[in-house]
Amino acid sequence: MQAPTYRAGRHRLLVKPVRTHVRYELMNCINRRTFLRHSACVTAGAALGTPAPAQPNMPRPCPPTAWKKQGILLEATEPWEGKNIQNFTTPAEPLADGKWRIWYSISGAPGGYGLAYAEGVPGQPMKKIPAPCSPGEPADAPFAIGNLPEKWRPVQVVHLHLRNGRHRLYFWAHGQQIVRYLAAESDDGRRYRVLDPRRPVLYHPGDRAARGIATPDGLTLYKEHSKERPADEPLAASRLISNDATNVYQLPDGSFELYSVGLVRVPKGDPAYMAHDNVAGLLRVIDRYTSADGLHFETRQRIIARDARDPADQQFYYLAVTPTPQGRVGLLGHYRCEAQTMDVEWCCSQDGIKWERPLRQAWLPRGQPPAPDCMGIYANHQLVQHGGRWHLFYTGTNDTHNHKQAHGAPRQVIMWATTDSIWA
Repeated sequence: MQAPTYRAGRHRLLVKPVRTHVRYELMNCINRRTFLRHSACVTAGAALGTPAPAQPNMPRPCPPTAWKKQGILLEATEPWEGKNIQNFTTPAEPLADGKWRIWYSISGAPGGYGLAYAEGVPGQPMKKIPAPCSPGEPADAPFAIGNLPEKWRPVQVVHLHLRNGRHRLYFWAHGQQIVRYLAAESDDGRRYRVLDPRRPVLYHPGDRAARGIATPDGLTLYKEHSKERPADEPLAASRLISNDATNVYQLPDGSFELYSVGLVRVPKGDPAYMAHDNVAGLLRVIDRYTSADGLHFETRQRIIARDARDPADQQFYYLAVTPTPQGRVGLLGHYRCEAQTMDVEWCCSQDGIKWERPLRQAWLPRGQPPAPDCMGIYANHQLVQHGGRWHLFYTGTNDTHNHKQAHGAPRQVIMWATTDSIWA
């Protein structure tokens, strides 16, 4: 089942299931020299083609062979789920008596995207709780979202239990000319209310409030402002225009950091130009944002981009971060654009800005065809240390990123892997 197609004249924004793909047309071209000149948010040492300096005494990861795959944890079984579910960017939370809460997204239902969580003991049947969404107050349900405009559909949820005791959700909302990252809050962890749908945390370049505005890298999707933007809805700030695949974390001091994807244009003829990718001519890179309240992000820095040690088709699809006593451990979306495969790459940092990439290959190996994770592994929100082991819950796919090749009927499922230690 294909997700909705949004059209506006000659421009099209195609949003497909599994990884929230987007096809760009009529973009402003920006070469590497222009990118380096105009991108004020690029961190020194992390620009394209320049390896970041090594950090001393950084930990080393356990070998890929240390991981033990536990198989499929969840797959679509309910009518409201359609054919596909994913836990990409979503958290996994241990509960009492060996139970877990696994947050996930519905990405193949006839009605479009949606949010849910499953509770139970991994390896046993788990109870699934979908979130009804409403434009008014949230429904009286175990999990509900209110103040979400009609026909806006949520995906890629992040749940945070804030230090002030409240609960907060972040998710991408999709609708007619709507692709934006919203925040919702709850006192009880059940009934969430979107804080302000017209003033989101981030905007996708195709959102109605971002049309006609260039990103810090000089990239635009539409040359003109949208006529569908309400008069009381502000235009997007350039620094807040991002691609999807976003993770948010609250830091020990109460502030927030957010990791999302920037897009950099390369011309035809460049070795990095991949005509068969769904965003041909664009490089995906990782940016870090910071905020005092997690709602207004004022700073943005380029932290991970392809450098001289990477192949020409190397791109970075996401960054999920786990705090540890030895520093931040990153699960980096290692996207080989030529083969259209996705892996999890280990990286690490002491400050969230300078990142070491000692492996530059898959940390958790993909399965052999026709395994359900033979073509792609998409990490969730972070690793969890629980019960004497480290746990990684992830989305496995058996088809390529552009959906042109698959081993069997294309599908996506939620899988689970464990290791006794993530350290060498």
